[in-house]
Amino acid sequence: MASLEKPIANGFRPPAVPDIDVHGFWGDRIDAVADKTVMILYERCVAAGMFDQIDPDRPVPEVRMPFHLRSDGSPDTVNVQMFWDSDVAKVIEAAAYALYRKPNPDLEEKMDAIIEMFGRLQLPDGYMNSWFIRMQPGKRWTNLRDCHELYCAGHLMEAAVAYFHATKKRALLDIMSRYANHIDRTFGPSPGQKPGYCGHEEIELALIRLGRTTGERRYFNLARYFVEQRGQQPHYFDVEAAERGADPKQFRHRTYEYNQSHLPVRQQNKVIGHAVRAMYLYSGMADVATEFGDDTLTDALKILWDDLTTKQMYVTGGIGPAASNEGFTDYYDLPNESAYAETCASVGLVMLASRMLGRGPDRVYADIMEQALYNGALSGLATDGATFFYDNPLESRGKHHRWTWHRCPCCPPNIARTVAAIGSYMYGVSADEAAIHLYGESTARLMIGTTPVTLTQNTNYPWDGRISIEVGLDAPASFKLALRIPGWCRTPSASVQGDWLDVTPIENKGYLRIERHWQGGETIVLDLPMEARFIHANPAVKADLGRAALARGPMIYCAEEVDNASGLNSLIVEDDAKDANAGRAEGLDGAVALDLKARRERWSDWTGKLYDTEKPTIEETNVRFVPYHLWDNRAPGEMLVWVRVQR
Repeated sequence: MASLEKPIANGFRPPAVPDIDVHGFWGDRIDAVADKTVMILYERCVAAGMFDQIDPDRPVPEVRMPFHLRSDGSPDTVNVQMFWDSDVAKVIEAAAYALYRKPNPDLEEKMDAIIEMFGRLQLPDGYMNSWFIRMQPGKRWTNLRDCHELYCAGHLMEAAVAYFHATKKRALLDIMSRYANHIDRTFGPSPGQKPGYCGHEEIELALIRLGRTTGERRYFNLARYFVEQRGQQPHYFDVEAAERGADPKQFRHRTYEYNQSHLPVRQQNKVIGHAVRAMYLYSGMADVATEFGDDTLTDALKILWDDLTTKQMYVTGGIGPAASNEGFTDYYDLPNESAYAETCASVGLVMLASRMLGRGPDRVYADIMEQALYNGALSGLATDGATFFYDNPLESRGKHHRWTWHRCPCCPPNIARTVAAIGSYMYGVSADEAAIHLYGESTARLMIGTTPVTLTQNTNYPWDGRISIEVGLDAPASFKLALRIPGWCRTPSASVQGDWLDVTPIENKGYLRIERHWQGGETIVLDLPMEARFIHANPAVKADLGRAALARGPMIYCAEEVDNASGLNSLIVEDDAKDANAGRAEGLDGAVALDLKARRERWSDWTGKLYDTEKPTIEETNVRFVPYHLWDNRAPGEMLVWVRVQR
């Protein structure tokens, strides 16, 4: 494709996962992924028959997953088996991070065998997609709107980068570079190329990752092309439908808002459609903005960010309330019990927030990254790493539980790879500055320009807000450190070598910026007191009227039946959390629980009655709250985030 201007050198980029050693809270969860989750994911891919489809040496398998149905009941053009490559790719990526964490010859041998399958599957021209090579040969690149080809390629590119960083093995990286070269020849504005893009965004951000690893700038250019081309007229999805003899209007969701191709990206001002697709598109836009210094893309993203976080986001960082489109509906439509809030969507929000930080530290994005990560995303993985939430309601009558698997198994490997890669979200590095976006026990080996710097965090975060950061250097050097001061913290304080600093982060977008000539061995102490607090929803959110959500630090809390008996909606608390007592949540790995005084309504017998004029009696009681991400890890039962309050 035609060459675009070179990417700029400045901006903040995440470190590679192997550059960060993570311990403490996140270290325990990475260990669970490494010790159990990754092998479970592999075994469930085997059980589903995914490798029967990928391995060209095996007989072509039958179609095992039914095609989706359109609103008129007719079969659609897509089923979940069509994008099995992407699920396997995310397993490889999660395994890569696990292998870096803990060498596991058996796991590595299994991943190498899968990579060899893909190598044998790849065609001489570089094309590689198991569905269109083995299940529907001859139909490649004929339905980008529905069929996830570029989406699968993107996830395999991400897996290739991760596996290379973790193991130094190039096989998958070389395979995906050949595939990326094929895609670069196939798509673009030149004669003979297809002016298309994927119906499910992902390739855009993946090409940036691949380009950063390989140094191939044409991958940056191709990512930018896919972003720029989206929604242009004549609409590519109309053109390709006509070319295959189909009615462009006859598809499952019947609107290009579903895949964010209804308008060119800079003209979009409302977050709409499928939630995961939206987050992946915006993440790719943010990456392109960082690499090319494109303020017009960043400005467009700021409008979309505000639209999402002020009108369409759950207090947990969950997004997309509706199951019908796995996405967005109307402003302030945030029901609790029926909330869809797909785990992958919160993972996507974390990815977007992280990439928005590529233009520089800003608490607006980092606070939401933390909120979505600790609540809406992490709830998708059980503490033992063996079961998974696909959707994440904020209220349950006791019948919502984690899956061992799912017919569309995108979320289990997605949350697994995110947890295992958490170190890359914690830090950002530019030519003259390092930023700490997330706090947690860790050691980071960073390159600030040409200066190697080691930052060691000692902390019990997120249960305790005291963080000690030691700066390690080979030789004295001048650079800046940016430390996020979370918006939820009212009384932060900080010191360097015992000298107190003026913590006035507002002018610096919520970050404490420390610029000095460092000697090495300095210790920064950051104290972020964690007070329990109640959060209230905009009154336009009708589901939360007369209710409040309890929070402490980055954690949103919930009440469970196992601690409080059934009938959680009969509990009423005072709208002031200052008297909350922090204690240990038994059976939840040392988590901090919060206990509050409350009143409980007691009703007379309702047998045979739907309505009555009698009033309830009121009894004094206590209510225990635990972090939302930990619910359904003990005995099954009711759960409630938004509790009734007495004002």
